[in-house]
Amino acid sequence: MSVTLQITKSNVAVLVLSRPEKRNAFNSEVIQELIKCIEHANTLDIRALVLKTEGKHFSAGADLAWMKSMADNNVNDNLADSMQLAKLMQVLATSPHPTICAVQGAAFGGALGLIACCDIAICQDNAQFCLSEVKLGLIPAVISPYVIKAIGERAARRYFLTAEVFDAHTAKQLGLIHQVTGNLECALDAMLQTLIDNGPVAVKAAKALINDVANKEITDELIELTAHRIAKIRVSDEGQEGLSAFFDKRPPQWQL
Repeated sequence: MSVTLQITKSNVAVLVLSRPEKRNAFNSEVIQELIKCIEHANTLDIRALVLKTEGKHFSAGADLAWMKSMADNNVNDNLADSMQLAKLMQVLATSPHPTICAVQGAAFGGALGLIACCDIAICQDNAQFCLSEVKLGLIPAVISPYVIKAIGERAARRYFLTAEVFDAHTAKQLGLIHQVTGNLECALDAMLQTLIDNGPVAVKAAKALINDVANKEITDELIELTAHRIAKIRVSDEGQEGLSAFFDKRPPQWQL
């Protein structure tokens, strides 16, 4: 199998795409494997979901041989195929767990969709990025809602149209990447520890809060929703433990 899912001793799910001979490009089979693994991880009681790939490069995006075979099919077949890619993006973007993407080498085309769907993205300092679709006479359609949310419409107007290659620091400036590092594994471990130090229920509730509040008009209903959320979590077991630990100057139970 090209995709594996393992649970670490820290209760973190690590999803690895291993197709280095194809620069970790994905085809219909890989997409199905990724969907299956992410859907399974979404049902687990874990602290985080990490997306990684093996080899020199993160991912070249869509496998060109697969794309060529799809070009010979009709519109309906292409639509069904594209909907599977859309499902992959959706199940990753809507995971209830904190998601982290670790990027090395080149990340091209649809790979930027996977990065944009993750809550936190870390990359090696020599990583390179490209929304390369228009070079092939195509468009980054399925990944566009997630990439545009990450980098904004203004930047999308440039990089969707030019298919320029940009470096790690530009990716950070654009908001696609949160952290650039010379040691990807160390940075990933540190980020995971930061997440694990926080209340597990609170972290998931904070992610749900973002989904429910982002881009919404500030109405009486939204104000009431946020007030209810904090009131509910204050009286929860985890909220009570966190506040008690803070005032007692001791680690909370979830850190022990």
